[in-house]
Amino acid sequence: MKGKSKPSSGSSFARKLGIVGGLGSLAGGDLFYKLVKSRAVLEDQGRYHFLFEQHPFKDVLMPLDRGANMTSRKFYVFQVCQTFEASEVNAVLLPCFASHTFREEIQEEIGIPVLDMMAALRKHIDHVAERGSTLGIIASDYVRHSGLFERYFGNDFKLVYPDDDEQSGLMDAMYGVNGIKDGYLDGVPLECVYQACLSLQDQGATLILPGMTEFSLICGDLQRRGITALDINEIYAGFATSQSGQLTRPPFKLGIVGGVGPAATVDFMGKVVAHTPAGRDQEHIKMVVEQNPQIPDRTANLLYDETDPTMAMYATCKRLESAGANAIAIPCNTAHAFVERIQSHLRVPIVNMLTETVEAIAQRYGAGKTVGLLATSGTIKSQVYHEAARRAGLHVITPGVDYQVLVMESIYGERGVKAGFTGGICKDQLLTAAEHLCELGADVLILGCTELPLMLEHSEAYKIKKHTVALIDPTTILALKCIELARENTVKPHRH
Repeated sequence: MKGKSKPSSGSSFARKLGIVGGLGSLAGGDLFYKLVKSRAVLEDQGRYHFLFEQHPFKDVLMPLDRGANMTSRKFYVFQVCQTFEASEVNAVLLPCFASHTFREEIQEEIGIPVLDMMAALRKHIDHVAERGSTLGIIASDYVRHSGLFERYFGNDFKLVYPDDDEQSGLMDAMYGVNGIKDGYLDGVPLECVYQACLSLQDQGATLILPGMTEFSLICGDLQRRGITALDINEIYAGFATSQSGQLTRPPFKLGIVGGVGPAATVDFMGKVVAHTPAGRDQEHIKMVVEQNPQIPDRTANLLYDETDPTMAMYATCKRLESAGANAIAIPCNTAHAFVERIQSHLRVPIVNMLTETVEAIAQRYGAGKTVGLLATSGTIKSQVYHEAARRAGLHVITPGVDYQVLVMESIYGERGVKAGFTGGICKDQLLTAAEHLCELGADVLILGCTELPLMLEHSEAYKIKKHTVALIDPTTILALKCIELARENTVKPHRH
């Protein structure tokens, strides 16, 4: 009777896993094989997609002695992980204990999880060994002296290692000429590892833990000889195909479409930094910025049908997306007239500065308020603020024609803010238009061009001659929202 493969579960989601090869070709290949034959994959074969990347690595033959330099290994792992990130894998497997001594460094720099092989091993040990028992470690000199096993097991178990002579023989059996790493899986190399395992059992070890991924290549032979050895590739494969393999969340990264305008971008970044509750550098938000002042002028397109900035904005957003951004901020009010065209073609959200601004006003001052809008003529013509305000129950008013000319002069004039001026005639022009809006009944004024807060700061009670009015800086509100998103999406790393 012809057998039928089990169909993929409709409730399961596709899972794409990348495997970093080249750090030990045979061990990497063994992990790939054990992934393919793992229970989870065999039961739901349509769900899993595996990518195996192996490139020339100049230090692949370097013995992992105590003083081994990890720099080229770090760069190699990072580059392969970048390739996986571009291929949209869900998670990366890194079958190399030496590389797990710097796994967290790699994780900080990419936007996909690098699954923790040591966490997989610890989870398995918690199921099969009693706390306080003795664990024997077969590891390279480098891993042995790195403290890696002490970090994960030292508080709850007694760890023992081979003595110096046995360790020297172990290194030769693994990395020497005709060693296990070169594919010689029996004879003298196997016997040497077997004797090292026996010595660990003589020291009281109830389990032999691998600290070399090549150990998996001979684990079956050792088990048949009575050694209670663990197969790390089998354990890691099971971890990767289980829900527990998805718990790692990479650090939040904010993408910024910069250059629209350049000074406003710097102002926005400064506000993100200033408002982030951080006690040290590492607690600030990771940001990736494309400062692209060549994006065509948004106002010129909206008013005079000049070059459409949509393509340039979209391309910038896609590059930020490829750089691992979890959300995108555009510190330009007028640019938000084009956001709706772009958003549906992106995988990550654009934080809508205008929506956040009017919602903040409604929450702070209540619905029904009359809100004066100081913005470019392009923003006003696009009606994006008006539509957002209507949804929030606010009424927006804009300057009369002559006063709007003053606003545009304060922004685009020869001595305007885009030309680098933040005081003098440009500020006077802006204040004249602001006073006009107050006389029309505005309770709140939106500084609706991201250069305007360079002249007037956010204020709950700003005096303009006989009027007192709230000045709302959308750049600050955008910064606060991005900080909120970062805090919601950041998981502090677990320390062992």
